[in-house]
Amino acid sequence: MVRTPLTPEERERGERLGRLLREARLGRSMTEVAAAAGVSVETLRKIETGRAPTPAFFTVAAIARELGLSMDELLAHCSPVPV
Repeated sequence: MVRTPLTPEERERGERLGRLLREARLGRSMTEVAAAAGVSVETLRKIETGRAPTPAFFTVAAIARELGLSMDELLAHCSPVPV
């Protein structure tokens, strides 16, 4: 199966999500957060760096829960910005 290329907006949204999660770690290590959220360190690294701009919902939900972020905060921060 061939994956459809991401749009520039999808890439930007992935980068915003990554920045938000990185900032929300507040100095905690990726290893600590990933283990507590039940995801691999590599998955967290890819999301934080924007290399996985469309991560699975439940992966993001688990990381957000561990970081104390609500889904409303994620939506507000990562929604498309009107041009």
